[in-house]
Amino acid sequence: MTPDGPAPGQPPPGHQPGRPTPGERERGSAMVEFLGVALILLIPLVYLVVTLGRVQAGAFAAEGAAREAVRAMVTAESSSAGAVRAETAVGIALSDQGFARADGSLSLECSASPCLTPGAAVGAVVRVEVPLPLLPDVARGWAPWTVPVEAARTGTVDRYAQERS
Repeated sequence: MTPDGPAPGQPPPGHQPGRPTPGERERGSAMVEFLGVALILLIPLVYLVVTLGRVQAGAFAAEGAAREAVRAMVTAESSSAGAVRAETAVGIALSDQGFARADGSLSLECSASPCLTPGAAVGAVVRVEVPLPLLPDVARGWAPWTVPVEAARTGTVDRYAQERS
């Protein structure tokens, strides 16, 4: 026995054989506590990062879709052909970011009638409903588990072009 306690490798005084010492009972509990706390904090953090990534993808899709829809409309031969081209452009922009065409909507507005009058402004508003990731379809039926993202873009019909209907 040393003045600081039992000699190394010796049980403390009053120790009953076959029972763990106080230090032996605590061995490994810090690792278990760390893993428990890490999981409790890490799982929501990973879900937050994945969700923010999908919302950012929705913003990219909406912005790109609005820009391309206006470009398709102002360069079209007619208003009806421009509307079809704009819808197609929106579908491509949404699919580039991993969204279905049904997840987005397009609204076109013209400042003049007919829409493709030289110098007229053409506006496009694209709204994308970004579903929250990793939720089952059953949960989506109970509440609207989506984040709406919207982008608007305005373009001008070429002032020196012929009037198109």
